[in-house]
Amino acid sequence: MEVKSELPDLQPANLQEIASLDSNALRSRLLDHIEKRSILRGDFTLKSGLKSAWFIDAKKTVCSPDGMLLVANAIYRLLPMEATAIGGLTMGADPVAFSSAAVSTSLGHPLRSFSVRKEVKDHGGGGRIAGMLDPQDKVVITEDAVTRGTSMLEAVKAVREIGAEVVLAIAMVDRGGSAKKLLGQVGVKFQPLFTAHDLGFEYEGGLEL
Repeated sequence: MEVKSELPDLQPANLQEIASLDSNALRSRLLDHIEKRSILRGDFTLKSGLKSAWFIDAKKTVCSPDGMLLVANAIYRLLPMEATAIGGLTMGADPVAFSSAAVSTSLGHPLRSFSVRKEVKDHGGGGRIAGMLDPQDKVVITEDAVTRGTSMLEAVKAVREIGAEVVLAIAMVDRGGSAKKLLGQVGVKFQPLFTAHDLGFEYEGGLEL
């Protein structure tokens, strides 16, 4: 039974329909979603302290019913065959990782998912990893929007500390332009779904490397 919401921004999303899109159509729909839902224009202060005329609220896309399926399908198509887990630093990575693991598993590529805590937990099971991650895993590190790349680098280090191997890093949007070089310095390939240039902006806030 199809359930329709009375809220205009909360409509059913069809996984099989989205999965059937060719790469160009999927990319076009996701880009349109980001531009309409996640891009804000105005006067903003970035985490680095720099001012910017635009801001990306990526969770407006990755936490919406159709947006999360679009992002997860786009990531699914970039997954290395050997990938067995996906995650990253909480909380920017969480919705991307969890939805991607669910969609990928439903499409025939099972993935474990996890979060990297920002601090070591000193009670319960302890450690920085929450969720499912084994030392034998081949890991994709993810993030919704990346500016400098330092959060992804922190996640890479935490994953490597337990013995797992990082095989790729994927962000929905690269707005800073420095993540590729920063992660490359530690032997990790970085692949954004979109860059600031794809959205019509210049890179801002990245590291000088």
